[in-house]
Amino acid sequence: MRTALKPTSPAEAREAILDTAGPVAIVGAGTAADWAGRLGPVASELHTTGLRGVITHNPGDMTVSVRAGTPLRELQSELAEHGQHVSFDAARVGEGATVGGLVATADAGPSALVHGSLRDLVIGTTTLLSDGSMVRSGGHVIKNVAGFDVSKLVHGSYGTLGVLCEVVLRLHPIPAAVGTVVVECPLAEAARLAGTLFESQLEPTAVEWLSSGRLLVRIDSTDEALPTRLDRLTALVGGTVADADPWAEHAELTRGRSGEAVLRIGVRPSLLPGLLDRLPVGTVTAGLGTGVATVSVPVGSVGEAHEAVHAVGGTSVLRTRPVSGLDAPAWGPPPSAVAVLRAVTQQFDPDRRLGPGRFDPWEI
Repeated sequence: MRTALKPTSPAEAREAILDTAGPVAIVGAGTAADWAGRLGPVASELHTTGLRGVITHNPGDMTVSVRAGTPLRELQSELAEHGQHVSFDAARVGEGATVGGLVATADAGPSALVHGSLRDLVIGTTTLLSDGSMVRSGGHVIKNVAGFDVSKLVHGSYGTLGVLCEVVLRLHPIPAAVGTVVVECPLAEAARLAGTLFESQLEPTAVEWLSSGRLLVRIDSTDEALPTRLDRLTALVGGTVADADPWAEHAELTRGRSGEAVLRIGVRPSLLPGLLDRLPVGTVTAGLGTGVATVSVPVGSVGEAHEAVHAVGGTSVLRTRPVSGLDAPAWGPPPSAVAVLRAVTQQFDPDRRLGPGRFDPWEI
């Protein structure tokens, strides 16, 4: 039986790690519990949701320091009172995903086209290592440990390098007005229109194609300028201005289709349409400017999909196992940098106490 550790401060988290023997699972809100490699046997679960709340918000500097177990939607609500937000819109935010969990899983949403992933928005972290060391990197305390930029390393680490306790984030003003143009078209036409759009000066904040046959193009602007910009957009790519929020469909499609596995893939944007044509996909959300897509595939085709993505120099990770005990690879073939990843893990967690199995079969 696993021991549940529920610290409410970084100091308590450190004591819990030091007082516990054996492997430990890092648990947040649970919105990505099935992502990546299946968790191996662990003696304890360290729950981060007690590490909650804003530490320091500097509206003038447009930064916020927050405990990693804070749900991002709660943070957004508090920041909105100052006209600011974290420019991040992954679907899991609405499900209560925590700041630390979103960083650890390298999740992102459509606005990554302009603002990047959390890797680009995180400017500092406080991370607890398995030996009890508390590492501060970037942000308010500029200090790298052993030459590593820990704030970047923990992004996409799935809880294997350390326990995120605090995160410092860069903020942006909430746009005064937002509009979306919807174009009904197949993927090939959407890719052509996206190319035209990116050559223009319209500067969309999101360009996503959905497997329902819809291209969504979002524009952030001022109240005064938005109508003119939307007119220019429809003149360029066609379609109509949405009179209701069309992005709920995007969020729903990231969950995939019942009975199918869900993969997150990333390739060079120009290669994404061709790759999607070759994959046995069901549902699709495709970032035509980012090269990132979330797709559902039959459970028996997960390995084939990984291989196809790897063949064009991309990356892929399993996000949903619809069948209990599904023996499907969580990752594609190991990257050329796998030896570096192993060396980093050896430096931070030599006994492999944290999140065992998350990067299987790479043996990290």
